[in-house]
Amino acid sequence: MQKGLFITFEGIDGSGKTTQINRFIAALERHNIPYILVREPGGTPIGEKIRDILLDVSHREMCAETEILLYSASRFQLTEQLIRPALTAGKVVVCDRFYDSTTAYQGYGRGIDLDFVEHLNAFATGSLRPDLTFLLDVSLEERTDRIHQKTKDRLEEEHSDFQARVRGGFLEIAAKEPARWVVIDGSTDIESISRTVWQHFIEKREGK
Repeated sequence: MQKGLFITFEGIDGSGKTTQINRFIAALERHNIPYILVREPGGTPIGEKIRDILLDVSHREMCAETEILLYSASRFQLTEQLIRPALTAGKVVVCDRFYDSTTAYQGYGRGIDLDFVEHLNAFATGSLRPDLTFLLDVSLEERTDRIHQKTKDRLEEEHSDFQARVRGGFLEIAAKEPARWVVIDGSTDIESISRTVWQHFIEKREGK
């Protein structure tokens, strides 16, 4: 049985994650590679209810500590209910965000102690780590242009200083683990990004 692989996509809102995830899934289907697609927060019935609470714009009074604990609760459920079983079955697990988003948003963005965030992330995942993480990086100006007309959730509504801290956090996290992360300029053309994603996936799958 082919070993299961855990692939995550990260980036600030408007970076192009959804487009690239959809193209990656289509490529997996063309090559008859078994997979599951999940998202954070959410992915399970329990997690989706937590997602609704987290992203509701009427919950602007939510404390940063409440926020990180809710994200972690959703993540624990997702990891145990879906991710681990799929990996054991040899599937590719594709996840739209994982614990790196918590480090970037609640650690760098909200200012929660990074050592605490690291320990909480380990607890919420049973120390499960992605095999490969793609960071779609775009400037804040590009982000604004892409999402200015959409209805924004609670996190997307955050001010530009917060978004800048999150983006910087992602880049710093990626720099610390170059063997796992692939940083891609999200402003380049969609097809080129898709080719880069697929190439790195195949190399990881073949153990190169």
